Amino acid sequence: MTARAGFEALDPCVHCGFCLQACPTYLATGDEADSPRGRIVLMRALERRELGADDPALLQHLDACLGCRGCEPVCPSGVGYGRGLEAARALLVERRGLPAAARAVLGVFRHRWLWRPIFRGARWLRALGVPSRLASGSRFGFGMGMLAAIEPRGPERALGRRAAAAAGTGSRADPTRKDGTLAERSLPARPRVALFRGCVMDELFGHVHAATIRTLRANGYDVVEVRGQACCGALHQHAGDRAGAEALARRNLRAFAGSADFVAVNSAGCGALLKEYGHLLGSKEAGTLAAKVRDVSELLAAAGPRPGAPLPIDVAYDAPCHLQHAQRVQEPPLAVLRAIPELRLRMLPGSDRCCGSAGIYSTLHPGMARAVLDEKIGSCREAAPAPAVVATGNPGCLMQIGAGLRAAKLPIEARHPVELLDWSYRAAGLYD
Repeated sequence: MTARAGFEALDPCVHCGFCLQACPTYLATGDEADSPRGRIVLMRALERRELGADDPALLQHLDACLGCRGCEPVCPSGVGYGRGLEAARALLVERRGLPAAARAVLGVFRHRWLWRPIFRGARWLRALGVPSRLASGSRFGFGMGMLAAIEPRGPERALGRRAAAAAGTGSRADPTRKDGTLAERSLPARPRVALFRGCVMDELFGHVHAATIRTLRANGYDVVEVRGQACCGALHQHAGDRAGAEALARRNLRAFAGSADFVAVNSAGCGALLKEYGHLLGSKEAGTLAAKVRDVSELLAAAGPRPGAPLPIDVAYDAPCHLQHAQRVQEPPLAVLRAIPELRLRMLPGSDRCCGSAGIYSTLHPGMARAVLDEKIGSCREAAPAPAVVATGNPGCLMQIGAGLRAAKLPIEARHPVELLDWSYRAAGLYD
């Protein structure tokens, strides 16, 4: 790392403006200062001390950035906007500290004993069906909709009960043992994969973890559990709390050292930072771990994946920002979905743009988050034929889009791609 601590990533910017139409906040406000080009001007002024860390306009426009990095793929000069933004936010934290709201939220995620009971309480509330009854378009109702949207479900709602039952009568594939590994098709050398559990995913998306384990095992991987994991630190890094991110990264480095050939991640935001651990910690060991990290779709696509039973439904894929822009993983999730017979797949219009979740952004900036989401929900409403499922591979996106669909009263599910593959495998009889 240079003495400029990341600001050098902004140097290639020539202010051409290609980034403007790729920026959700600029499209929502029309304000040049809410565009990547405008924010780069502000960040350069911050670095040079031409603007102070307490300048209200600087804080307003940098805080309003989603950090989606949608500007990076369209930039002809190769500007590393995401790295520059993290440097600017870290400098702001260094000079003025974290805002109280961000400090409170990030403090929870630093300690397992704090976030685990909170999420377990939310899961208990979800099991009682309370969020489904209270979901609406109000701020409180939208929060309830986020919980309701991620209830574990089978394919009945998306397929319809009759079609789901018919899918389950298809030809059965090779049976598996109770642990989900293949009984007769075990490969000569099964790559060993450690599952990154994280925090939100582990407590609210346990069904996605279970589907991840089953589908990986069905495609020839040996999945192992790793104890002593922590939150990945992405929320802290994006907010400028570099010390918090580094502390969590070091815990994960100790936990995963020598554990497996690969580390599987089913959260795009987590995967993006885990792949950057070498840069974050600046050590050889961290770089070695980062090189092993794969999104679950990358591992499944590398193995095929094997097909399951038909799922004759319309599915619109919406790419998580930190999968397509930060990790540059674009084709593997589509390969996973295309492996499902009779599934009718298309890209959701505007799938290259952020949904407005962006980590803790939707909590701290609910108005802008909803304004950004509106365009995506409009795409769902206007899609013909209407999709039964919007598939996306990030917890925040699943909750944000799912809540938006409920607020708009659209009968569309938000599901992780591995859930759909898991439905197909269940119907095909690949699991006991």
